[in-house]
Amino acid sequence: MIRTPETNGFIEVQKPQQIVEELDKHIIGQRSAKVALAIALRNRWRRMQLPEEMQAEIQPKNILMIGPTGVGKTELARKLAKLAKAPFVKVDATKFTEVGYVGRDVESIVRDLVEAAFRLVRAEKVREAETLIIELAEERILDALIPGSQAIEQSGGEESSSRQVFRKKLREGTLDEKEVEVELSNNSLGVEIMAPPGLEEMTSQLQQMFSSTNFGKPRKAKMTVARAFEKIKDEEATKLLDEEQTKQQALRITEQTGIVFIDELDKVAQTNEAQTAGISREGVQRDLLPLIEGCSVSTKYGVVRTDHILFIASGAFHLTKPSDLAPELQGRLPVRVELSPLGKQEFERILIEPKNSLCRQYEQLLAVEGIKVEFKPCAVKRIAALAQEFNSQIENIGARRLHTIMEKLLESISFDCDGKDGNVLEIDSLYVDEQLEDISKKDDLSRFIL
Repeated sequence: MIRTPETNGFIEVQKPQQIVEELDKHIIGQRSAKVALAIALRNRWRRMQLPEEMQAEIQPKNILMIGPTGVGKTELARKLAKLAKAPFVKVDATKFTEVGYVGRDVESIVRDLVEAAFRLVRAEKVREAETLIIELAEERILDALIPGSQAIEQSGGEESSSRQVFRKKLREGTLDEKEVEVELSNNSLGVEIMAPPGLEEMTSQLQQMFSSTNFGKPRKAKMTVARAFEKIKDEEATKLLDEEQTKQQALRITEQTGIVFIDELDKVAQTNEAQTAGISREGVQRDLLPLIEGCSVSTKYGVVRTDHILFIASGAFHLTKPSDLAPELQGRLPVRVELSPLGKQEFERILIEPKNSLCRQYEQLLAVEGIKVEFKPCAVKRIAALAQEFNSQIENIGARRLHTIMEKLLESISFDCDGKDGNVLEIDSLYVDEQLEDISKKDDLSRFIL
């Protein structure tokens, strides 16, 4: 649970060993990266337990993950944020341009992070008040279904038998497709106003001004009960939540627990290419530097300080090396972890070991159609061997190769699902070879598996 700003603290995160154990359930291998991430996450909680004067002095130990594509860099950062229940954004360094060029500016990273934090806080508050929100929405739906029944209750009479019947049907879902006319606020439509970077607070004020005019007047609309119920729930949630408090809490958890994952950082490292490209890349690094060092960024929810946001950068560094980055930027990414390439053994484990392994995903997907699929150990070994073979012959895209192979392997089953209801299909090595025989024999594998 996310704490309110008044408590001056957040829920205790797990200890490093426990964090690594949780990450092991989803990502295979990469022990050193998991340990570094676990320590960084725990240190953030440790810092929050110190006196405020000391808190201000302790900076986050930002991390640079080095490793080829498809080894789990992004997934590690995403799972870490989920464990911490922290706002998280993933950005691609190549999508940004230095100031003066056309493109996204780096401060938009923080604005996206605050937006993620606001949604996180709002969702938590809605969960806390979910019972009351459902009750209020239920009453409004019943008022629309049985006009005048609420007046009887308010005058001291008992709930009518018809209202009781409809309440029961509503809760059972038998009225979901029934059409009903409900009264909705036009605020639910929203007023989106675009503004240049740095003028987000003015945007927020304009939105509030519009919402206080005709946009706040109710409107009537016809729709199914199920759709009306969801819209009314959103309205009731908005009425119950203190928007200003939600904004302040979002700003606080952004500053104290936000995690930014910057991918493809190696692509903006300085190289020996054309001077213009070098200037642009160096400019992106220069613009990223104050963000990682600590600066103030204006957002539509207020000003955010980036001093204690955790930045996790990653890159393959095939054509460049970390030392090609600007020295100042290198200094702000003090923790370096190298992720290992994945081989046949790792592929076998990825297919069956994680909590939501690839084999389990496909078994569950096909079970929806009544098709029971079982992957034999020999099939798992064969799929892993093919993934390693294709990676070595074409381009090494790591575990992503498993997705392409599995899609091709089960293509005919997924397409022709009629008449297989209740059947059990055993996938063994022979079946794998039969389905992928044409691909395996082709010299130009890139035409088939990419």
